[in-house]
Amino acid sequence: MDLIARLAEIVGPTHVLTGAEAAGFGREWTCHYTWTPMAVVRPGTTAEVSALLQLAHETGTKVVPVGGNTGLNGGTFAEGALMISLSRLNRVREINPAARVVVAEAGVVLETLHDLAAQHDLAFPLTFGAKGSAMVGGFLSTNAGGSNVVRYGSARALCLGLEVVLADGRIWNGLTGLHKDNTGYDLRDLMIGAEGTLGIITAAVLKLTPAPTAYATALIGLPSLDDALTILNAVQKGSGGAVEAFEYMPDTYMERLAKAKPALACPFPPQPVNVLIETATTVPGADPVAQLEATLFEAMEQGRVTEAVVAHSTAQRRKLWEMRETAAEITFTTPDIVDCDIALPLDLLQSFLDRMTPRLMALDPQAGELVIGHLGDGNLHYTAYPSRSDAALGKAIRAAVNEEAMALNGSFSAEHGVGISKRATMAAHKDPVAVQMMAAIKAALDPKGILNPGKVLP
Repeated sequence: MDLIARLAEIVGPTHVLTGAEAAGFGREWTCHYTWTPMAVVRPGTTAEVSALLQLAHETGTKVVPVGGNTGLNGGTFAEGALMISLSRLNRVREINPAARVVVAEAGVVLETLHDLAAQHDLAFPLTFGAKGSAMVGGFLSTNAGGSNVVRYGSARALCLGLEVVLADGRIWNGLTGLHKDNTGYDLRDLMIGAEGTLGIITAAVLKLTPAPTAYATALIGLPSLDDALTILNAVQKGSGGAVEAFEYMPDTYMERLAKAKPALACPFPPQPVNVLIETATTVPGADPVAQLEATLFEAMEQGRVTEAVVAHSTAQRRKLWEMRETAAEITFTTPDIVDCDIALPLDLLQSFLDRMTPRLMALDPQAGELVIGHLGDGNLHYTAYPSRSDAALGKAIRAAVNEEAMALNGSFSAEHGVGISKRATMAAHKDPVAVQMMAAIKAALDPKGILNPGKVLP
C-alpha cells in the first residue's frame, strides 16, 4: 500500500490533501518561502498524530507541523514533506476557573482563548497582531511574545504542561497543572521554542490571570528612547508594576501609517519617539487613568514627554491599539525587505540604532529602515528596505543587524524563532557548545531527523 493510502487509513481520505488541494499550505504568511508539500494531513486526535508519526518514522518521511501558519522565518517550509495540520485539534478540553488554568489543544486559536477566559472574568494575557489565526501549538513552538511580555512573560511563562507526540509516535503526557515540579529535566521548556524539531505539541495547560477591571491607555511622544526608559520606570513604580504594554512607534512608522491608513494617523505631530503605554488594574473601583495622567503630567513638566493623548473610552483605546497592530501590514510592503527580530538590554536600544543606521547607509545609501518594538522587554523589530533586489545585499544587511545586536549583548531572535532564515546566524553567533548540546538533544529525540528538518540548527 502506498504512503498516501496509509495516511488515508489513519485520518480518513477527506483529510489527506494533495496537489491543488494542498496548494494553500505551500507558502508562509510573508510569501518569502514557497514550496510544494508531498501531502497535507489533518488529524483530529492525538492518537491520530501518534499513528502518523509512527508511519513517518517507519518510512523515513519528513514531517512538518503547521498551525495558523503565521510565522515569519520559514519555520513551516515543507518541500516534498508531509505537513501535519493541527487545525482540527481545536478542542478546549477543560477550563478550571478556580485553579486558573485551561487545557487547550494545539489547534485552538489564540483569540478563542481570549474569549473563553473572558466568560469567566479571567484573561489569557498573551496577545499579538495575529491573534485571530495563530494557534496554541504554533505560539508555544516559537515561544511567542507579543505586547504583554513586560508584565506576563512570553508563551513559556504562561504554560504549565504539555502533551507532545515524539518522532517515533510515542506520546508524552505532561499535562500537569503544577506550578512546581523538580522531578528531573524540564521537558516542557525543552519543547517550547523548539519549532517542532523535537516533537509535535498536541495540547497544553495554560495559565489564566484575573481579568482587568479597568485600563489606562495613552499614546505619548518623547524626545528620545532614554526618556522612554525613564517614563517606563516611573509608570511601573507609580502603578505597582502594572504596565502591560510599552510599544514603540517612531516618527518614521507614524509617517508610513498615515499614508497607508489616514484614519489611524497620529493624533499629534509625530515625535522622534512615540509610545503606546497601557496599565491595568484588577481592583474594583480603582482608577488607573488618574494615576497614569499624574505620572505623565509630571513627565511633561520635566520635558521628558512632549505630547500625550489618553484614551477615555473603549473606542479610543481600540483605535490606539489598531495603530500598533497594523504594523505587519505597514512593514511587509515589498518583497525584498530584510526583517529582523532582535532583543537588547533596555538601556542600549538607542545605542543599537546609533550604530545600525550608519552601517545600513554604508551598505546601501538609498536603503530605508523602519523600527517598531516592545520597549518594555527590549524587543525591536528592525526592517531594512534595500534599494535594489540583491540577495547578497540582503544577506549583508541581515548579518550587520545581528552583529550589532550581539555586540551589545543582545539576541538575534527575540520572539519569532529561527526557522530557516536565521540558521546561518545561529552558526555565526550562537555559542558553539550550546549548538552542540542542541544537536545532541535533536539526535536523541529524533534520530532519523524527520521532524521539521532543516530548521533551527545550523
